[in-house]
Amino acid sequence: MGAALAATMLAGHALAADAKTIGVSIPAADHGWTAGVVYHANRVADLLMKEHPDLKVIVKTSPDPATQANALQDLEVQGIDALVILPTDPDPLVNAMKEIKSKGTFVSIVDRAPSTNDDSVRDLYVAGNNPALGEVAGKYIAENTPDAKVVVIRGLPIPIDQQRQDGFDKGIEGSKVEILDRQFGNWNRDDAFKVMQDYLTKYQKIDVVWCQDDDMAVGVLQAIEQAGRSDIQYVVAGAGSKDMIKKVMDGDKMIPVDVLYPPSMVGTAMELTAAALYDQVPVKGTYTLDATLVTKENAENYYFPDSPF
Repeated sequence: MGAALAATMLAGHALAADAKTIGVSIPAADHGWTAGVVYHANRVADLLMKEHPDLKVIVKTSPDPATQANALQDLEVQGIDALVILPTDPDPLVNAMKEIKSKGTFVSIVDRAPSTNDDSVRDLYVAGNNPALGEVAGKYIAENTPDAKVVVIRGLPIPIDQQRQDGFDKGIEGSKVEILDRQFGNWNRDDAFKVMQDYLTKYQKIDVVWCQDDDMAVGVLQAIEQAGRSDIQYVVAGAGSKDMIKKVMDGDKMIPVDVLYPPSMVGTAMELTAAALYDQVPVKGTYTLDATLVTKENAENYYFPDSPF
């Protein structure tokens, strides 16, 4: 009886020694794409905890950098073996990430890279291909409407926005595509609606709209419809939301294509982080997802009607 009890206690100590905690810090679901991020973070957290009974995954959402900095402190106090973070705005959070990493914690950054994105800040970086998201859109416009007058709705003034913008400029290089204006829509449909209203007032002829995000495209389409403008031939956005993919599938002339930038990438980062903790496989470095052009021919492959985004 004593031997059995001792064995049970030893097993309990072994389990406690193997117990791991992954902290996941992500933006609050303030628009469709981040709602998708929250959905996939919670979905993969459940899967990982089923796969590893001794693993605890704590998911925290934050609406802004200051709140997220507090969330990181809270995770640090709770004791984490790894951090997966999709920053609301990366540069203000660099010092907090460095401090966590300096304690031997495995740090994975998702999507929004800080200006200095090296192994002093993180072990792993997982992202969509931001330059390619812009370049794929630019090339499509240059090839299909080579003389187009284009208005651009940017995201937020952070590094990935500039990467997308630079990619777009590369995509239209050598063509006669003319950029009439570029304004920030903050990856928000209401803000994009207002920017588009402004464009429609300022410019009598617009051929194409490029906006960096499917959420903003909702506001853009609404503004065009309300203004009753028929000069705009189409809108190119990006992310792969189910509503935009459905429009592509249905042959909607205003949304002929979309460019993938999946919110499920947070799950990819969580899976790789767990592999680093448990399987001791080499996952350090950069993991980049493709920016696929979604067309009527392949749209069905990317349509997930049950997703929140």
